Amino acid sequence: MPTAALPAQFAPTEYAQRRAALLAQIPDGVVLALGAHEPAQDYLSFYQSPSFNYLTGFLEPDAALVIVKSGGSVASTLFVEARVAAREVWVGARLGVDGAQQRTGLPAREAGDLGRVLDSLASIGVPWYVIGDFTGDDPGAVLSADQQFVAALRKAHPTLVVKNANGAVLQLRATKSPSELAEIRQAAEITARAERDAMQALAPGMNEFEIQALVEFTFRRNGADRPSFASIIGSGPNATTLHYNLDDRFIERGDLVVMDIGASYKGYAADVTRSIPASGTYSAEQRAIYQVVRDAQAAAERQAKLGALAHFMSDSATAVLAAGLTRLGLIESPGASYDCDFGGQTAQCPQYDLFYMHGLGHGIGLEVHDPDLPVIAAGSAFTIEPGIYVRANVLDILPPTPRNRALITKLRPAVGRYRNIGVRIEDDYIATPNGVEWISRAPREIAEIEAIMKTPRTTRSPRDSTLVERYGRPR
Repeated sequence: MPTAALPAQFAPTEYAQRRAALLAQIPDGVVLALGAHEPAQDYLSFYQSPSFNYLTGFLEPDAALVIVKSGGSVASTLFVEARVAAREVWVGARLGVDGAQQRTGLPAREAGDLGRVLDSLASIGVPWYVIGDFTGDDPGAVLSADQQFVAALRKAHPTLVVKNANGAVLQLRATKSPSELAEIRQAAEITARAERDAMQALAPGMNEFEIQALVEFTFRRNGADRPSFASIIGSGPNATTLHYNLDDRFIERGDLVVMDIGASYKGYAADVTRSIPASGTYSAEQRAIYQVVRDAQAAAERQAKLGALAHFMSDSATAVLAAGLTRLGLIESPGASYDCDFGGQTAQCPQYDLFYMHGLGHGIGLEVHDPDLPVIAAGSAFTIEPGIYVRANVLDILPPTPRNRALITKLRPAVGRYRNIGVRIEDDYIATPNGVEWISRAPREIAEIEAIMKTPRTTRSPRDSTLVERYGRPR
């Protein structure tokens, strides 16, 4: 007997609308969407591929969706793993054909039938539009399982025309539905709670991994699936490494600690960063850097309005950062440059790039770096995350040109003063017809952070029942 099929995460009509929107961009032909595969070691965690999840809501491995579009008619079939009792002992119960149909509303067949169906469709002479893991398309790269699957189809059917349709799905994913925005809001609220818990718990002498463990405990305790990316808890010099995630250094009293974390809730990601003083109080140097970054974030927020070009946020934040770095003596002027190595040749790069070397933000959704819109509109979900990172060796790695040597002499006192201070402040935002809303409401002003760090130390807050749905929620 099939297992009882819970409803899909969203209403079947929402998934149907997504598939219809995809088909509206694609001429007649065959759409083949490939789900993620069971890990070779089935005791490892499985996560469905975001675009397959987006189109189907089906979360079991080794599934495929086939849609045939011809004229005004559309025929869709979901291929899923059969129920095999001996296999389910190891991996858990599968929905099987009947359960998959109940859950998704799509006609379903066993995955073992997929090859025969595709061979039959390959003979009708229409183009195919494939959605899957095609990230390693560079010549000589190791082919993914999906690439190998498509290559075998092409070999068996030399006249088959296959086109990559990933871009069409990514374009659709950039605009989130109200139900998707609700999941992102939940992920952000859980993440903000973890930031607050970490602020109250952190003290000199702790190891970074203790804060990591607390953060990820808070995620799960409040209903999140998992971290949406490897948690970054970087103290002291580690705060100046953008994607540091070893999380294994003992925190010292004078350190600034960057906590870049994100919960994944029902597959939807948050991404929130706070930079806090291990001592509970910012030093004069830490305070100065922090305030420049916070002012840059505020400048970007003022540009975050419906109908505004997204790059306005970055332009405003960069201007504030460059002006602040100039005041601190870390660069010569907002428009100053230095001699940089560009493809083996000397070029001119902005001096602020030495201390702010990443983009202002990114989309969030089914992936922590999700597609976003060039113009802010209802359905946008994005981050704003300016930063300044004063690496101790930043001047030592400049190309040794005469101009750079003079610059090094001029900047070295300021770099020495602010060395090993890294500050990133990142928040999450969603856009609805009513405007843009900040949804990751963890303390972020200097006074707020110092105040919460003075409260009695704790290792965890109580579970927030408003953030946790009862068990039986669809997965």
